[in-house]
Amino acid sequence: MSSFGSETSGEELSGLLVTVLEPDSPASEAYRTIRTNLLYSLVDQPLHVIVLTSPAPGEGKSTTCANLGVVLAQADKKTLVLDCDLRRPSLHRVFGLHNVWGLVNVLARERGLEETWHEPLLGLNVLTAGPVPPKPAELLGSRRFAEFLSAVRQRFDYVLIDAPAVEMVSDPAILASQGDGVLLVLDAQKTRKGSVRRSMHNFEAVGANVLGTVMNNVKTGRDGYYGGYTYDSYRR
Repeated sequence: MSSFGSETSGEELSGLLVTVLEPDSPASEAYRTIRTNLLYSLVDQPLHVIVLTSPAPGEGKSTTCANLGVVLAQADKKTLVLDCDLRRPSLHRVFGLHNVWGLVNVLARERGLEETWHEPLLGLNVLTAGPVPPKPAELLGSRRFAEFLSAVRQRFDYVLIDAPAVEMVSDPAILASQGDGVLLVLDAQKTRKGSVRRSMHNFEAVGANVLGTVMNNVKTGRDGYYGGYTYDSYRR
């Protein structure tokens, strides 16, 4: 296990874990708004496993996943953040952690879960991806991963899954079919409408529950752009 204090400097976290470094900022407040929507929008059908992805790479899904995990833990919700982008993992960089061992090693039964995850914040556990496997899609669609997800679902209030970009590989659809809901992360300046439509079609094809979109890089008038987030729900 590791903590922010032992492995991460403020410079490394700057602009990434804004909910830790700038808890009173507009971006942090936006994350807390997303948290509120998740906590109270589906009282009769609580969400436990949430998949975060984006249409294309570089739209902020990993940063969103990490910061959402932080604010859930700050609300006394026991939270596990999983890096399931097994091709281009990045959550370890957001948290300033090593990625020598991770999810792949746990699934291969080379290491136990408790000796592999990190605990950067009280109530928040992070399981990095580990070494890149030869067939990521097959591993995420395997019975062993399904059993692992079922086990951690029982141990945590929330399991947040950082998935690859939708338009790159089939992995997000595989993960979405196993989760309780999907948050689609968009970049206000980069994401194309056609990419959003194609992503939605992919999720509809596997019967995934799309909860809404998280928009980052939002223009805020005279202050220009900031790395904040807005949440729009598809639920009615």
